[in-house]
Amino acid sequence: MPRIIGTMVATALLLSGAFGRDTALAKTRTAPCPDVSLQPDASNAFVVDAATLCLIDQIRKQNHLRPVRFNRQLQAVAARQVNCLVHWSAFSDNCPSWLTPEARIARSPYASNTISLFVGQNLGWGTGSAFTTPTGMVAAWMESPPHREIILTAGFDEAGVAVTPSVPAMPTGTGAGPGATYAIEFATRKQLRPPA
Repeated sequence: MPRIIGTMVATALLLSGAFGRDTALAKTRTAPCPDVSLQPDASNAFVVDAATLCLIDQIRKQNHLRPVRFNRQLQAVAARQVNCLVHWSAFSDNCPSWLTPEARIARSPYASNTISLFVGQNLGWGTGSAFTTPTGMVAAWMESPPHREIILTAGFDEAGVAVTPSVPAMPTGTGAGPGATYAIEFATRKQLRPPA
C-alpha cells in the first residue's frame, strides 16, 4: 500500500521581486493520457510527471472543474520536495522540517510579485508495480478524502508534478522492489500589476 500525505493552505503575502516537458504536457491535454502505466526510472521522469498531471486533469474535468496549467516553477518545488524526502529518509509535508509547503512556494520564483497565494500539496510513495505508476499513485490519492479534496479544489489554477524512482529508506524495510516518490504542488496566485 502506498503512503500518502496532503496539505492545503491559503495565505496572503506581500513579496517583492520583480525543458522538453512542456511538449509532453501539451500532448496530454488533447488525447487520453499516455504512459500512465509506466514504472518511473531515471530516463522517464518527465513522461511520468506529464502522465500524472494528465490523470489529475481528467479527474478534474470529470468533476466539472477546469484543468490546472503546468507550471515549471511549481514543478521545481515538487522536485526539491521528492529529493528531500528520499535524501533525508523522511516522509513529511515539511521536508526540510522548517519549511511548510506554503513556505517553499512562497520562497520560490513562483511567488515573485505575488500578493496572495493559495496552495495545496499531495505526496505519496509506494513500492511494487501496482503503487509506483501514475495510475496507482493518483488512484491512492483519490481514495483518500483529504487528497481527493485537494485534487478537486476548484480554486487551483496551476500545478507542478515530480517523481523520483526511489523511496525514503524506512526502518520497516518497505523499500524493497520497485519504488517511486511523487509530489504535486497546486497553487493559485494573485500578482501585483507591473508598473505602467
